[in-house]
Amino acid sequence: MFEFAWPWIFALLPLPWLMRLVLPVADSGEPALKVSFLADLEGLARRRARANLPAWRQQAPFLLLWLFLLIAAARPQWLGEPLPIAASGRDLLVAVDVSGSMDFPDMQWQDEDVSRLSLVQHLLGDFLESRDGDRVGLILFGSQAYLQAPLTFDRHTVRVWLDEARIGIAGKNTAIGDAIGLALKRLRMRPAQSRVLVLVTDGANNGGEIDPLTAARLAAGEGVRIYPIGIGADPESSGSTALLGANPTLDLDEPALKAIAETTGGRYFRARDGQELQAVKDTLDRLEPVAQQPTQARPAQALYPWPLALALLLSLLLVIRELWPDNPLQRLFSKELYLQSPLPDWRARLKRLRLRRRR
Repeated sequence: MFEFAWPWIFALLPLPWLMRLVLPVADSGEPALKVSFLADLEGLARRRARANLPAWRQQAPFLLLWLFLLIAAARPQWLGEPLPIAASGRDLLVAVDVSGSMDFPDMQWQDEDVSRLSLVQHLLGDFLESRDGDRVGLILFGSQAYLQAPLTFDRHTVRVWLDEARIGIAGKNTAIGDAIGLALKRLRMRPAQSRVLVLVTDGANNGGEIDPLTAARLAAGEGVRIYPIGIGADPESSGSTALLGANPTLDLDEPALKAIAETTGGRYFRARDGQELQAVKDTLDRLEPVAQQPTQARPAQALYPWPLALALLLSLLLVIRELWPDNPLQRLFSKELYLQSPLPDWRARLKRLRLRRRR
């Protein structure tokens, strides 16, 4: 079906004529040509002489150009048949800790030592992009919590924004309670039993303004299930402890994360390496979706390039007519074509008229 997305644009159609009435007439700076025998020419031609082309012939190219521009601005489009969109009904937010401790390189990925955040980006990025039919979103938190990506079906973009996350972008501390509060604010308007928060952290709450257990009780009241993931290798198995003098895994507050999961009806996971985090991802993949009202979308094919191309072509022809006078287009619009007398040899008739007057 053909339609204009912005049909109100056509209300601008009389704008050039309104501006012509309001603005003063431009002065060409050239004197007018006066012909002393104009009355004789009119008598021979049997019609009134015009100084210019007829108004409609002068304005036709510009009117057509203006019409093409308005059609393009109104966004013509061809709408296809409605197509169903797969929607499981689950709204899933992932809150990722980007505090300084997430830069600790105690994780393994493809036989290489990587930081905790790098491993989360690899595996949870795949998890987000595979959530076909889910709305997914991303929260980054440190000293404060920020919504990096709202709930959307565009899972690839959320994956890209997770990959672009950097350590310390939200501060050096860990505000778990603020992250839960921000997620609750975004999920509370969604249908019940379809709200899920995956919380990834490697430390204890040491920042923010909301206590994590208080935020968890509020989330439970709104039907938000929280799945905390404590990430980091065991202190005794980490090869980086001796080099750096301390292992931030010691700061992981597992009892608090377990309490958050129990309060909201979720489940706590511990990821000590890449294999365990992969197992966590597979477990989350098996969460049962909640049926929701299906949605539909109609594919739209934009057609504005066609009138825009015609407007450009007509503009080029008008410029050629102005800069290159001796061309077929100029001859087509020249006033000789329209003002040429239908009577042959009018010069000879004018000469005979003058001779009669002298007698």
